[in-house]
Amino acid sequence: MPFMKSILLFTLLFTATFHQVFSQTKIERWDRFEISLKGPENGNPFEDITLGAEFSNGKEKIKAAGFYDGKGVYKVRFMPQSVGEWKYRTFSNSKVLSGKSGSFTCVDPTGENHGPVKVADTYHFKYADGKRYYPFGTTLYAWTHQPTALEEITLKTLSTAPFNKVRMCVFPKYYANVENEPLFYPYVKKGEGKTSTGRVKLEWDFTRFEPAFFEHLEKRIDDLKALGIEADVIIFHPYDKGRWGFDSMGRDNDLKYIKYLTARLSSFRNVWWSLANEFDYIKTKPRADWDIYTKAVVDSDPYQHLCSIHNGSVYYDNWKPEFTHVSIQNGSTVEDFGRAVLLRDVFLKPMVYDEVCYEGDLPQRWGHLSGEEMTEAFWQGTITGTYVTHGETYKNAGDTINWAKGGRLIGSSPARIAFLKKILEEAPGPLELADPWKDHHTATTADSSYYLIYFGKKMQQEWAFNLPKKAGPAAKTKFQVEVIDTWNMTITKLPEIFEAGAPVEYRIFDKDRKSIRLPMKPYLALRIRAVN
Repeated sequence: MPFMKSILLFTLLFTATFHQVFSQTKIERWDRFEISLKGPENGNPFEDITLGAEFSNGKEKIKAAGFYDGKGVYKVRFMPQSVGEWKYRTFSNSKVLSGKSGSFTCVDPTGENHGPVKVADTYHFKYADGKRYYPFGTTLYAWTHQPTALEEITLKTLSTAPFNKVRMCVFPKYYANVENEPLFYPYVKKGEGKTSTGRVKLEWDFTRFEPAFFEHLEKRIDDLKALGIEADVIIFHPYDKGRWGFDSMGRDNDLKYIKYLTARLSSFRNVWWSLANEFDYIKTKPRADWDIYTKAVVDSDPYQHLCSIHNGSVYYDNWKPEFTHVSIQNGSTVEDFGRAVLLRDVFLKPMVYDEVCYEGDLPQRWGHLSGEEMTEAFWQGTITGTYVTHGETYKNAGDTINWAKGGRLIGSSPARIAFLKKILEEAPGPLELADPWKDHHTATTADSSYYLIYFGKKMQQEWAFNLPKKAGPAAKTKFQVEVIDTWNMTITKLPEIFEAGAPVEYRIFDKDRKSIRLPMKPYLALRIRAVN
């Protein structure tokens, strides 16, 4: 009997071990495969050791850079984009790390794994598997530099919020309402000094990264992935002001940082690259350097994640091919009709108005939009085929402001943004202005079977059924109309059926010139859908 128990125990252990190894050799498409190797710890491994691996499935070969993860551990990460058998072989200037080979199987994705987001149809986005992606972002600049309990509250808040993209800084932020020291720093501390005012100033060894900092960042990016949220990672920002010196490391150290960051994060499918927030306010970096930094990011990313650069007062050269889409700060673009589409027509790329001021009660002009104003900004962007990003600047419990540190949301716009998001996702495709020259209220889809008309602040008792002739429906097409109260979040389907008549100059009316009554309210919209 003891012998039989030993055999049984061995079998169970063998089965468990075999299953563990077998599981580790199967990776979903667009998931992360990782090679981990032990190597030299002497000298400065961040500077002295180079490491990478070539991955091949017999049809394509992809090289991925490796990185030193501390304590003698070196890693290479890879995101397979095709199912099937993959083989790899490492290369390094260290004999201990070079020539290591292995294989794994890439299998079909499951659940909510739709792959990384890519540009689609010139102005819009899709996941790699073809599913439409409409960015409804929010701003959490320094949320990963807060106490653990607050970070967990932020994630819980996001789990029920409508946002599927988060703008977030890699480096900690020193700015009004966010002046705390972070739990982790990106570099190894080599000493302390003092400023002219007597404040303690930490000094860094910019040749040695602190792996714990990046591990924490990676964990939070994976937490966002689990919630279906894209991480719009801001690589540089101007909110340091001599506190830590991460904004003034010099070009060589900046490029080392980019190389290390991209080696660690490129294999994360929900990462977007934002070269900077308000690049023109970082006075320590000449404008010409941004081309160098952008090229370094793009060249280091074998998967070509989405890439942009964000402005303060001056736009960058967003037409350059390295930038997949345009990230703009300009609140006036979505304050009224006809503005948001203009920049899109200049750059001919997806347009994301990532900073249009924030809903809140701060005294600064950028921090006190009402909920109505924030909601209308989203509608103004949506009907022009562009996208808008949210942020909240109300002072919350514990002097926490969501836009800066994360935490809870207390504003009135997120629920209305969720309402709009559902409307857009139910549409048969992305929206465009039907007649961008003369009608800035009416959006349509590519097949002219669906229209969304937004009235904004305008109130009227009656609306005569009419659509633009440009991109208009064929005569005799029948439509049903729904009245949308964008603030009270109601949709009322009208019983009438309307029939498109022959064009009259630049408009198409109902063949019997029928009209509908409207409630005398602001912020109304109409959803008009073709019926059989």
